[in-house]
Amino acid sequence: MAHGLSRIHADTRTMAFLRSFLRCYLTGAAFNTRGMQNIGLMYAMLPGLRAIHKDRRELRTALKRYARHYQSHPFWTPCMVGILLNVETTISAGHFPPAMLAKVRDTTSYTLSAIGDSVFAGSLLIFWALLTICLLLSGNPAAAFALGLFMLLGLQVFRAYTFTCGVRQGFKFLERLKRWDLINWGRRVKYANAALLLWLWILIWPRPYRWWEMLIGVAALMFFARYVRTGLLSRVLAVAVFVGFIELFPWIEATARNGFGL
Repeated sequence: MAHGLSRIHADTRTMAFLRSFLRCYLTGAAFNTRGMQNIGLMYAMLPGLRAIHKDRRELRTALKRYARHYQSHPFWTPCMVGILLNVETTISAGHFPPAMLAKVRDTTSYTLSAIGDSVFAGSLLIFWALLTICLLLSGNPAAAFALGLFMLLGLQVFRAYTFTCGVRQGFKFLERLKRWDLINWGRRVKYANAALLLWLWILIWPRPYRWWEMLIGVAALMFFARYVRTGLLSRVLAVAVFVGFIELFPWIEATARNGFGL
């Protein structure tokens, strides 16, 4: 009888953690300028916290720990929720001091946010967008659709996997994330994005095009990118100047043709 009750309790906790995972998709719905994603985080944590803390006073205290400011990349939210549920289980068992949670949580969330901005927002999303555009322009809509479907399903697998590892391993899972070397992988994807950008230029450049026209465009882009990266030129100003350069390019081409016979 006792074994049956313990199994029911375990199943109840598993379902509660599953609801917490599904609620991670809604953490941005209550975004606010004061706490950022804190209300969404509390909403996602609530089913798991109810399963962990049976006493109402302990549950109320646990919820207060997540009422303060919270901000991270949305793709990492399931991982964060899984880790925090693991820590709350440890706190409930008396093996982790609650006072340490806030500092460790903030450090982890900001670190994951930086990785998410670099790898996902700054690399993989751009890779998907550029490759999709290139496939569509080259007459491969089926391949573009398959790519989008693959990326979408891959993201869901990633979210489920990191949530499960977070629940099982807690902060120890961060050691495995460190070995993944995601920052350097993001840099490699950016190199691929540069190649895709060159492919996109070839597809959209007016026909017929001459080699020196492409050379001027690449040189101009590298010139502006260098000064944007060093902070000497703002991105907005660089885009404005580059667009102006494109508008003046027919005049530059006519001048070069008349003056140098190109």
